[in-house]
Amino acid sequence: MGCLPIEDYGIIGDLHTAALVGKNGSIDWLCLPHFDSPSVFSGILDHDKGGRFQITVENVKAKATQYYLPETNVLVTRFLGVEGAAEVMDYMVIEDGARGEVHHELVRQVRGLRGRMRMRLECLPAFNHAREEHETSLNERGAVFHSSSFCLGLVSPVALEPCEGGVRAEFTVGEGETLKFVLGQLTENTVEQMEEFCGLASQEHLSHTVEYWRRWVAGCTYNGRWREAVHRSALVLKLLTFAPTGAIVAAPTSSLPEEIGGVGNWDYRFTWIRDASFTLYALLRIGFTEEAAHFMQWIEARCHELQPDNTLLPIYSIDGKPNLEEQILEQMEGYRGSRPVRIGNRAHTQVQLDIYGELMDAVYLFNKYGTPVSYDMWTQLTRLLEWVCRNWKLTDEGIWEVRGGPRHFVYSRMMCWVALDRGIRLAEKRSFPADTARWRAIRDEIYREIMSKGWNAERRSFTQSYGSDALDASALVMPLVFFLSPTDPRMISTLDAIMQSPSKGGLLSNSLVYRYNQRDTPDGIPGGEGAFSMCTFWLVEALTRAGKTDRARLDQARFLFEQMLGYANHLGLYSEEIGPTGEHLGNFPQAFTHIALISAAFNLDRTLGAGA
Repeated sequence: MGCLPIEDYGIIGDLHTAALVGKNGSIDWLCLPHFDSPSVFSGILDHDKGGRFQITVENVKAKATQYYLPETNVLVTRFLGVEGAAEVMDYMVIEDGARGEVHHELVRQVRGLRGRMRMRLECLPAFNHAREEHETSLNERGAVFHSSSFCLGLVSPVALEPCEGGVRAEFTVGEGETLKFVLGQLTENTVEQMEEFCGLASQEHLSHTVEYWRRWVAGCTYNGRWREAVHRSALVLKLLTFAPTGAIVAAPTSSLPEEIGGVGNWDYRFTWIRDASFTLYALLRIGFTEEAAHFMQWIEARCHELQPDNTLLPIYSIDGKPNLEEQILEQMEGYRGSRPVRIGNRAHTQVQLDIYGELMDAVYLFNKYGTPVSYDMWTQLTRLLEWVCRNWKLTDEGIWEVRGGPRHFVYSRMMCWVALDRGIRLAEKRSFPADTARWRAIRDEIYREIMSKGWNAERRSFTQSYGSDALDASALVMPLVFFLSPTDPRMISTLDAIMQSPSKGGLLSNSLVYRYNQRDTPDGIPGGEGAFSMCTFWLVEALTRAGKTDRARLDQARFLFEQMLGYANHLGLYSEEIGPTGEHLGNFPQAFTHIALISAAFNLDRTLGAGA
């Protein structure tokens, strides 16, 4: 139970993987060599068994603060005590490919700021999600940790001593002194490998890393009111990008709970097709066309690897592999006792009809603002669209990946409409061969059915599924994908219904939006959950679009947006959910939330105009 609150962490990374660094100077999560590899530190999921790499001060009364060097992903943890002050600067080296094999070097640079501070180091790896034993070897340059499947080297400027599970050290840093510790992957446990790694560790990486991040974020074209929040969100998205393929993980973590002590604990270290259109829209809107193009290449590769029935899976690994078998790590206690701890994600076997709409919207956007779609890609897309034409009436598990059985979800139906609508637009714009007359007839049939069966006249709102009277925040996407005008009376009344408090049947509580009310719509997952961060940003954007003709709605949008910014952690990061007392819940940081923030900020700033 010694884990820090989720919101007390920052993130660093090297575009292959990422680490969480706590305000106490402890790295409690790191998977190597990639995001979806087994963990080497997972103390956030089990304080005793999970392993950590901590550099902190001996004085427990010292105040700890964290910040990023401006416009970078270089994280500084500062400790302020009466007797002195010191800081730990953490970053992962961005490899340029010129040096050959990637070592995934994690640098921890300790610097004395004032007086003299007693420091303490513990490096306690726990390989393969704490399932593998390892041996520790000390030498004059540091330590090597090696198990049957993995090897880590730690270069240390201070003497290390062995302890159970790894190494420890105590040392003093004085004003103006700097000590650099470097941890990295070794391919084998040899003297030559350690010497090579020590040579890499002696190089000056900080200036290169700072320059990389500042040069990258300088490409952002957004200069609106919330520039700092948008830049931080963009930097998060870049950190969650797997450079070799362009895939963006939903989050770098697994099994951080939706409720403390609950069972809604999922592995998010993969890429969802659903995120495609939202991601591309956000990246293109703020000028990151290269990242959008790279992600689009990953998407196109999946379209050339369709399942035998011409379908896509909802989720893929970052290298495109479809097998994400879900396992439970029985030996892990879970974050603050939240079990089970899962790796893999069984949702990849679900039917989720909405993914075809998000995919086609992404392709349409990229064709419009990026690079024209190739004919070969078009032929694959037509296979998907023909499948949608034949199967749009199926039940599915929907956007929220419920485990309580398939239903006729309104959002899934709407995204089938989007799939065909974007297919028609693309075919006509590019003069591609297509049976657009048939697609148009089915698209219109879907529309009429949603307006008939997805609309609850008594509640004056669109509902979660056919025959239900339960609200669902996914209805907020309707004006965002141009299914419905933002000022359509049905959309306005749906907005009003959602903005009621849960006690009155709505989804808005303390300026936070719940995705649905679990009492009204069982999802097959016991327990509760927090408000969904991205849904709050969806509400902001829906109000913004309605606010083009209604100033009161626009003022509501701005007020909610500013309030939501207040729920970010001290570094501007968001988890998937926010609890009733403002605590962060779910995997962290979540890409979808930062994508929704960018989209909401862009549209709200544009609608407010230069003089507002």
